Amino acid sequence: MKDLLTLKDLSKEQFDALFDRALELKKRKKEGIMDRPLEGKSVGLLFNKPSTRTRISFETATIQLGGVSIFMNENDTQIGRSEPVKDTARVLARYIDCLVIRTFSQELVEEYASYSGVPVVNALTDMYHPCQILSDLMTVIEAKGSYNVKVAWVGDGNNVAHSWIWAASTLGFELAIACPEGFDPDSAIMDEALARGGKITIFRDPKEAVKEADIIYTDVWASMGQEAEQKAREASFEGYMVDEALMGLAKPDASFMHCLPAHRGEEVSEEVMEGASSIIWDQAENKLHMHKAILDMLINRKL
Repeated sequence: MKDLLTLKDLSKEQFDALFDRALELKKRKKEGIMDRPLEGKSVGLLFNKPSTRTRISFETATIQLGGVSIFMNENDTQIGRSEPVKDTARVLARYIDCLVIRTFSQELVEEYASYSGVPVVNALTDMYHPCQILSDLMTVIEAKGSYNVKVAWVGDGNNVAHSWIWAASTLGFELAIACPEGFDPDSAIMDEALARGGKITIFRDPKEAVKEADIIYTDVWASMGQEAEQKAREASFEGYMVDEALMGLAKPDASFMHCLPAHRGEEVSEEVMEGASSIIWDQAENKLHMHKAILDMLINRKL
């Protein structure tokens, strides 16, 4: 495959290849072995949304693999002066070896990919967050031994949830989604994932969703671009905080995950964030190792 735009297009074998490579790179780094498969390569980062973990992990991944990263903000380039995407994409492909995009529109990322002669990676859109779920599943494998688990998603049916849905439909793990009415995942995505055999169920009561769960996962109730809805969403999501009581309804060894940044006291309690069940710091670190695997395997045509 040339690009990573959504997890919908990955086969089980491609998922597994990325997990294996990321785990290998993490192990080798901890042994002091620095792989340099991107020596002489450059990675462009075109970000139209703020970022901490995604930007730093992609930049560090590129550097540690021997490459050079070039950060671009739309307002600092001709893109911000309405240069057509097809022109920008074709020019950038003459300069760089991969383009990583974090933006609002999924259609924009797909348009870049259609005109780019180099791999394009979706580092987040309003519809999907594929790299996040790849690193999350890597973390699940480390914590539970495999991805054959029950994952309970508690919160908004947002871009991260959409990527969980595609992963579940391909890999076959159970996904229970708890969200208030009116905040369901996209119905077309759900319908197609279920048609593909996905074991995905939507609940209104988080207590029902987390029963026998191995992983409880949440995200902020108002994502970037939804700040004006914050107060209204707080009311809609009353009862959806992941606290110790909710964690206690899952399996005794259940782990808590959050893609960060977190609003402590809203979607998750301080006690759960800092508790023994939390694996969020491993989860955050694994973005670095998974992003290494993605860049290596796309740029060097291994996927």
